[in-house]
Amino acid sequence: MAVDVNSNKYTFIFATVMVIVVATLLALASESLKPMQNANVANEKRQNILSSIGISVDAADAEAAYTENLVEALVIDANGQVVENPAFGAFDIDVLKDYKAGLSNIYKANAGDMDAMKAALLAWGNGGVNYPLFVLNKGGLQVYVVPMVGTGLWGPIWGYVTVAGDGKTVVGAVFDHKSETPGLGAEIKEASFQKPFEGKTIFDENGEFTGIKVMKGGAKGSEHGVDAISGGTITSNGVTEMIIRTLKIYEPYFLKLQAKANATEVVELPLDSASLALDSLNVEEVIDSLKLSAE
Repeated sequence: MAVDVNSNKYTFIFATVMVIVVATLLALASESLKPMQNANVANEKRQNILSSIGISVDAADAEAAYTENLVEALVIDANGQVVENPAFGAFDIDVLKDYKAGLSNIYKANAGDMDAMKAALLAWGNGGVNYPLFVLNKGGLQVYVVPMVGTGLWGPIWGYVTVAGDGKTVVGAVFDHKSETPGLGAEIKEASFQKPFEGKTIFDENGEFTGIKVMKGGAKGSEHGVDAISGGTITSNGVTEMIIRTLKIYEPYFLKLQAKANATEVVELPLDSASLALDSLNVEEVIDSLKLSAE
């Protein structure tokens, strides 16, 4: 029986078969390319982490450089405490995905109440929200890289802020965006915006958390602020909110670093003081005291 290739039935069947074949081929291609895509995403993440401590590498070298400089990768809960045996490792936590999945609503609903925000974050998804913290080696010293995500004018913004071992001084920062305006908000990914974060502090002289603010009108002389982007007010405000909100979560951990740094400070006596202390020490009396204790 001859097939009428000019009939509507034949056209419909042919089109349906072609759609199924093409869809199957595309699905197979996507599945086969998925490992490569995941590897590219992972290497881009490593490049950003390394960039925040001043190391620039190609994607092909990112994994090796990351492994070489990584000290440890920690997972922090909403109370700033290290999570033992987390469900996901630090590197596997997708902060952008979590933020878009519903965390942004929690942050906005509790913007003025940190305790309420923490309670909601600890209860979110029944297991609470976990935050990655990467401890890396920078010039022989340990530094702490904090990933963060927020909202700009047109969509998500994200970045990595690196804090020194003293728990308060910023030693590096990188930021990026999805769709901010070129020449305005998009400037957050440029070195001219990121470089001024270096040397800023996230605590004041009284030990109170301040974060870092992107300040309109100039931040000259401020230890806790950098210049905002001209014409990019909303994006600048988004960076400020992102930094303060995220680093506030890590505050308890950074306070522990500060306490540790203060405890290990070595106080050196002036030479005259040391000599005076030695001169005032009666060696014979010490020996007599030891003999008396032994008896």
